[in-house]
Order: sequence, then C-alpha cells, then structure tokens
Amino acid sequence: MTGDEQRHGLARLADRLDMFIDRVGRITGWCSFALVCVMAFNVLLRYLFRTGSVAMQELEWHLMAPICLLGLSYALLHDGHVKVDILYGRFPPHVRRIIDFISMLLIVLVVAILVYLSLPYVEQSFRIGEKSPDPGGLTHRWILKAMLPLGFALLLIQSFACMLRAWVAVIDPSAPQIK
Repeated sequence: MTGDEQRHGLARLADRLDMFIDRVGRITGWCSFALVCVMAFNVLLRYLFRTGSVAMQELEWHLMAPICLLGLSYALLHDGHVKVDILYGRFPPHVRRIIDFISMLLIVLVVAILVYLSLPYVEQSFRIGEKSPDPGGLTHRWILKAMLPLGFALLLIQSFACMLRAWVAVIDPSAPQIK
C-alpha cells in the first residue's frame, strides 16, 4: 500500500467514524424534544392539577444525561466545543497541525481511561439493582449510569477520527482533507 493510499484510507476511516457519530448525535437530539415534553407535562400537572410525579421529575435528569454525555462527541464533530485560540491562531500552519495531532492523541488517551474507569461504576449499579431512593422514583438506575461509559466511548471514537485527520495533515499538508 502506497503512502497516498494509506492517507486516503485513514481519511475514509475518519469519514465513516464521523458519519456514525453524526447519526448518534441526531438521534440524541430527540432526547431534547422528549425533555421539553416531560418538563411541559410536569408543569401542567403541577399548576393545573396540583399534583406531580417523582418518576416524571427524575425522568427529566435521566433525559439530560444522554443529551450531555452522548452529545459530547457530536459537539466535537461539528466544532461546537470551546477552544482557546489566543496563541494557536498565531502559530504557523505546520505547528498548528502538530498541536492538533498531539492534543487529539492526549484526548484519546484520557477518554480511554475514563471509559475504563466508568465501567465498574455501572457494573456495581447493575449488580445491586440500584434504583431511586425516593418513593415512586425510577428503577434501573444503572441505565442512567451507563451513559457515562457510552458517552465517553463515543467521544473516544470521534477523538480518534479527529486524530486520524490531524495525522494525515501532519504527514502530508498538501493532501486534501476528505470529509
């Protein structure tokens, strides 16, 4: 395999990972709609009928977890994250490409550790059958906690795709960025 084919192969792999994260992000976006519906329902119950449901209130933050955790990778894909650009923008392009690669490599390593460390947390919750301590609360708390490793795994996938793109840019600055 030639260097050119290898670079294009890495870029194509990054494109496939991007497409996967984009689909997951769009599906996750529906959690926002569900959250609005649940909140509106809770407000109607409280103010029109003078009643409420602990389970429905807990469902609000059960929906917020996937929005935040599964949306991290989508934000990275679409450059919706915070960047500090004070010095970075003043560096020459080749230095920026190296910084991009090194920063993505570090993110991949840190996020891989977070995935690894969060798995026992979910496993323990599943094993003990953790549920809400509040009467009338939701059961299966492990599902909510499972958003941690899942969200970090998706962030790992997207960070890896960004790292591949950055690597292609480092080894061949003239190569078109296939996206």
